[in-house]
Amino acid sequence: AATAVSVPSVPKLEAPTLDVARSMPLSCRQMDNTSLMCLAALDVVEARSEVLRRHIMDTDSVSYEEACQTYNEIRDYNSSALSFVHTIPYKIGIATATIAAFASIPLCFHLPSVEYFNANFVNLDVPEPDQLKTWLGVGAFSWEWMEPPLGQLSFMILCLQVARNQLGTIGHKPYGGFVRQWRAERLRERYPQYDEQILMSYSKSTPLIGQ
Repeated sequence: AATAVSVPSVPKLEAPTLDVARSMPLSCRQMDNTSLMCLAALDVVEARSEVLRRHIMDTDSVSYEEACQTYNEIRDYNSSALSFVHTIPYKIGIATATIAAFASIPLCFHLPSVEYFNANFVNLDVPEPDQLKTWLGVGAFSWEWMEPPLGQLSFMILCLQVARNQLGTIGHKPYGGFVRQWRAERLRERYPQYDEQILMSYSKSTPLIGQ
């Protein structure tokens, strides 16, 4: 006779009690130190800010409210490091990409725009009017000169992305990483009484513009 195999029962998961729900932290301010450090290690800005506040309490032997005042000074000093000049490369990239994205549509499918661009920059023979009655026909004509620059730019961007990834692999940081490192070192020099790693980690996790 076959031997019956006993299958272990799966314990039933119990629903959380009201006391458990009420004890759940709703912000980093309410978390214990271990949970807070875990979130800070994951680059959570709010967690790193709270770690810095508690470190200020410990170092200066002050209350939480007094530590918050010192933290606000550190935050303002950190955010004042970067001016309009430091973010110009990003703003130029945003403006260029946005303008190119919207300009490419009429330059491909809008007949007056296509005719103007062809007359002033390309000088190709214009097809018969019957071939330009639809926006797809206009696109087929404009694609003769739109395809090379769009294809080349796409390939160049792809190569630059690969190069950027390889820079990160060997430990080199792009422009954003360089700026964050400079800002973090500036903050460390301004407040040498606090832990270097906590200060610099906080600074690097904050956005380049605003807080």
